[in-house]
Amino acid sequence: MKKITFLAIIGLVAIVGLAGACSSGSTPTNTTNTTTNQATTNTANTATTAKTEEDAPASVKAVFPDAQSFTKQHKDIPADKIASIEKDTGSKVHDKDHHSYLAFATVGGKRTQIGAATIVKAGGKELVVIYDSKDGSPIIKEVRGECLSAEFLKQFAGKGHDDKFTFGTTFKANGVDEATAKAITSAIAVDVLTMQALYGSAHSH
Repeated sequence: MKKITFLAIIGLVAIVGLAGACSSGSTPTNTTNTTTNQATTNTANTATTAKTEEDAPASVKAVFPDAQSFTKQHKDIPADKIASIEKDTGSKVHDKDHHSYLAFATVGGKRTQIGAATIVKAGGKELVVIYDSKDGSPIIKEVRGECLSAEFLKQFAGKGHDDKFTFGTTFKANGVDEATAKAITSAIAVDVLTMQALYGSAHSH
């Protein structure tokens, strides 16, 4: 009788131990799932943050040091506007999807646009064209580009869609090789007319 009772106790202990092992075995699985879920959430949050950081490239942010946020604008240039721009400039519009960057800051307690800029690539160079608005039309405030003569770049300041971007007469190379200067002048002319077509006020001429 004692032998039977002893064997029963051993069997009960074995069952309890087995149940404990199964229970403890399931805990790492839950921990792993929790860790995986946390990692996924952290990755998603990081991706969202990275996307927000990319509203404007560093070259655009640099020209608006007081800006608190940026919005990247995508607008398709209508086919009739493309034809008009190419006719007026003698240059091709290479991409109908035009991008511009709007800079914002808090002024008087309100979120206010403080400027706009575009990125123009021409002659192997990348330039930032900063715009103001005059009578509802985009006017170039400044053009910045690395490794380019300041004397050449300052010729664009104050120019708008009504100005002639004619290289050799209105615009000079001024320290930039002629082929590069001509390509940049043509590309900025296209950008100015594109900005006018997309954002400017209607004109009778």
